[in-house]
Amino acid sequence: MSSQGSLRSLTALGCLSAGLAVAAGAFGAHMLKSALEPSMLTVFETAARYQMYHAIGMVAAGLAGRAFDRPQAARAGWCFAAGTVLFCGSLYGVSLLGIRWLGAITPIGGLAFITGWSLFGWSIWRGPISSHDRECGR
Repeated sequence: MSSQGSLRSLTALGCLSAGLAVAAGAFGAHMLKSALEPSMLTVFETAARYQMYHAIGMVAAGLAGRAFDRPQAARAGWCFAAGTVLFCGSLYGVSLLGIRWLGAITPIGGLAFITGWSLFGWSIWRGPISSHDRECGR
């Protein structure tokens, strides 16, 4: 897949993930409030919140990669996607299914998030110099 195609796919995936995060948040607030013990509801809400943060991060990485001609920003967005699956997915599994050992996967997802934010910042800061940057003396 071309770098522009990857950025476009990442942006679309981020939008889909944001919509799912809204649905998860509504599900938690309306359907799970009486079904889960408060500590597990908090875990579920954390998963939905972090899913939204990183869905926005995926969209931002995709758009920034295109706007600033930094196709390597896609790597950051894909780290956000992996982190969403690992971090949020494990928290959803712990809270909804009671599979406690999934909690051991959560830090790996957190590491993917941290890596993604680091890559995102680095790709914007040190990305390839575009013709626009050269014309503006940057």
